Amino acid sequence: QVQLVESGGGSVQVGDSTTLTCVASAGPFSQSNMAWFRQAPGKEREFVAYINWHGSFPAYADSVKGRCSISRDNAKNTLYLQMSDLRLDDTAVYYCAVRGIGLYYAPSAYNSWGQGTQVTVSS
Repeated sequence: QVQLVESGGGSVQVGDSTTLTCVASAGPFSQSNMAWFRQAPGKEREFVAYINWHGSFPAYADSVKGRCSISRDNAKNTLYLQMSDLRLDDTAVYYCAVRGIGLYYAPSAYNSWGQGTQVTVSS
């Protein structure tokens, strides 16, 4: 089973950019379809972005479309999320996850999760 460790979060200001990184180990990362989710305090975990094992056909939540880019480097077992024009409501813990069976935007479809990395956006 793939094990995941996210990094790159932190405190940023409105309008800033940041890149989140998810490093995978102990599993077939290059054959895994992956996604980023986020969870804000008091809210349910929500889909952010998805990418298939080959790095094609990315999909994004409407809330981040045009501001986020998901990518991967299978040679480095690494998944990325580039975020720009950050807003206050982007504040959340961001998780990467490995897709199992189910809809790509549903948290229930994912069977391996990282511990998350906090992104805090302030004005």
